[in-house]
Amino acid sequence: MSIADIKKNAEAKMAKSVEAFKTELQKIRTGRAHPGILDQVHVDYYGSPVPISQVANVSLLDARTISVQPWEKGMGAKIEKAIRESDLGLNPSAQGDLIRVPMPPLTEERRRDLTKVVKSAGEDAKVAVRNLRRDANEQAKKLQKDKAITEDDERRSQDEVQKLTDRVIGEIDKLIAAKEAEILAV
Repeated sequence: MSIADIKKNAEAKMAKSVEAFKTELQKIRTGRAHPGILDQVHVDYYGSPVPISQVANVSLLDARTISVQPWEKGMGAKIEKAIRESDLGLNPSAQGDLIRVPMPPLTEERRRDLTKVVKSAGEDAKVAVRNLRRDANEQAKKLQKDKAITEDDERRSQDEVQKLTDRVIGEIDKLIAAKEAEILAV
């Protein structure tokens, strides 16, 4: 393994951490409707829990309403119950086969709570990136200890990994700021 391999490996893992953070941010509800909000809600489908998107068509009716159209007749009540029992604070209503999920407007207190959740998730993502930096630096130290690279190469590797870490953490900070602005916008 070379320094380039260590850096490339760390960069790939850090990119995955950022993608996981972006996915986490999509789950955090703002005032607008977003079909991805229902991704974590699971429905009992013949004895096994499956995501709603696998038993129904989830789409937007308007900016504040999600529509859920079950593919099977008997699934409507189960889907409605699963959405109601989720911790999202949503209250679906059935109209024939179609289930409407209106997004309630966020209160100021709820907005503050959501910004805390965003900051917490951002901090978790930063910790993951810092752990990847530590792992990359340990790999470089091991190469240097095994006399595969010089001390200067190991120092240069640490500097490059630190620059990469700073860039990725800056990207996470931008995502946090953007999500907070989105949540606090009335």
